[in-house]
Amino acid sequence: MHILHVIRSLHPEYGGPAQLVRCIVAAGPRLGWEGEVACLDRESEPFLREIEFPVHALGQGGGTYGYSSLWVPWLRANVDRFDGVVIHGIWQYQSYGTWRAIHGRKPYVLFPHGMLDPWFKRRYPLKHVKKWIYWNLAEQRVLRDANSILFTCDTEQRLAPQSFPMPPWNAAVVPYGAEMPTGDSQQQIEAFYAACPAARGRRFFLYLGRIHPKKGCDLLIDAFIAIASNAPDVDLVMAGPDAGMRTGLEARIAAAHLSNRVHWPGLIIGDAKWGAFHASEAFILPSHQENFGIAVAEALGCSRPVLISDQVNIWPEIHSDGAGLVAPDTLEGTTDLLRQWLALSVDQRQQMQLRARACFEARYNLDQNVAELVRFFQRMQ
Repeated sequence: MHILHVIRSLHPEYGGPAQLVRCIVAAGPRLGWEGEVACLDRESEPFLREIEFPVHALGQGGGTYGYSSLWVPWLRANVDRFDGVVIHGIWQYQSYGTWRAIHGRKPYVLFPHGMLDPWFKRRYPLKHVKKWIYWNLAEQRVLRDANSILFTCDTEQRLAPQSFPMPPWNAAVVPYGAEMPTGDSQQQIEAFYAACPAARGRRFFLYLGRIHPKKGCDLLIDAFIAIASNAPDVDLVMAGPDAGMRTGLEARIAAAHLSNRVHWPGLIIGDAKWGAFHASEAFILPSHQENFGIAVAEALGCSRPVLISDQVNIWPEIHSDGAGLVAPDTLEGTTDLLRQWLALSVDQRQQMQLRARACFEARYNLDQNVAELVRFFQRMQ
């Protein structure tokens, strides 16, 4: 089985979809199939040199939409080498351009990756008008002709039709998975402390993701300020690339005289990322909208409980498995997450760590979820 994945970007700052594609294709050889990636990154991007599987970078810097005149010709010339294609994401040229090149020639499935969530319609009404144009001109055709639309959880599938009138589709739920770290956890913890030395010897909550309004970063900072005086031995690590919020958030922390307890290591990857999970007490994500949250699965895989909002679409599974705490995406809810965790006994925290790992193994193990994706193409042969 030889599968092509197409995506806007593989850059680590692109977030969960890029991380998922990297993990899926890297897992292919041990599961008995091969994968390649076509993306709209520029071939000269330095991060592409670190990727070991075949990547075809066909971008030409075509703005946020990512148009590339190379895309359709390359796909038409190469698609017969593959048993099927996975389109990751919509609203950019990798979806419509792929449809133009392959529909009727090769089976394909589509992961919307939460991009049909009605939160975007409510939060950005003017952008929704622009999306209506894209929808009528292009995107609905991509969904209509897909062999299957793959959602990463039941909640995503239920919410998608609230954004646009959906064409008839064959929908299925294929959860994200996450790779487990290999190597020595203590060495990984040391790699994290090298990236964030001020956190050494401190208890801390870990946030890992873009510093972006959608993620509820302002809620988290204000909630930490609210509980800080009652938990003087606990810090907060805000790890991830800045999307324009960090300066304002640091000002809030400075005004509360807590700059020495909130740490900003920036984007951390590899051993430093895994070390951050292992060294933390718990992972926290008070997001206003989160289709899945691959960092949630990674935290669970490292036996770290997750403190999440009820806008992270996998919250029912987390709650059912007792693998973390859930609250509304408000300041009160986020503050309550921190207070609930701090009120737990050592034994209760340890029990939740065990349940976190069990939740990962049962639901988010990468190999078993990738195997389900491969079975889609096997059934199409």
